[in-house]
Amino acid sequence: MSILAEISQNLQQGRAKAVKELVEKAVEEGIDAKTILEQGLLEGMSVIGEKFKKNEVYVPQVLIAARAMKAGTEVLQPLLVSSGVKAKGKVVIGTVRGDLHDIGKNLVRMMMEGKGLEVIDLGVDVPAEKFVEAVMEANADIVACSALLTTTMPEIKTVVDEIVRAGIRDKVKIMIGGAPVTDSFCKQIGADIYTPDAATAAEAAVNAISPAM
Repeated sequence: MSILAEISQNLQQGRAKAVKELVEKAVEEGIDAKTILEQGLLEGMSVIGEKFKKNEVYVPQVLIAARAMKAGTEVLQPLLVSSGVKAKGKVVIGTVRGDLHDIGKNLVRMMMEGKGLEVIDLGVDVPAEKFVEAVMEANADIVACSALLTTTMPEIKTVVDEIVRAGIRDKVKIMIGGAPVTDSFCKQIGADIYTPDAATAAEAAVNAISPAM
């Protein structure tokens, strides 16, 4: 088995220490950082994403796989920066004002990072203005808002309105999700993308960014 396949396999099993050591070994062997990232770490996380979508693995396995990926990317980060490797795109993510739920948001963030996207996580209870500021500051490709309560769903519409008011609607895709959110609500408020789960959200984000690349 190649060292890249070993990295992928250990990541899927959530073995952070082994992933870190294998990444270090791959670097010593002269494999470039981009290849290690794409064919080792992202490959493993992609498998986890697919399995999660099919209910073959659950939240705990995703969390430990994400931790293993973090251990590997920490080794690669300085090498990726020095070789000028850029993320596939930037996403600003957060749970809207009045909503303190973050498990779904955190899963989406991990899945997006697992697809090679740079994710700026604003946390929970985020006012619409803060989403707009972060998008403008980071020059983000996507803003992803979640709400887990029917009472906080209208706040997603507030985010859309603020983005329009700021004059950046044509520069950013708006992605929404959360238990009570639906595709018809997405269309109704003028957002771009609705997905029912974290793995699909990550795929949709990459697909939304790719045409502009």
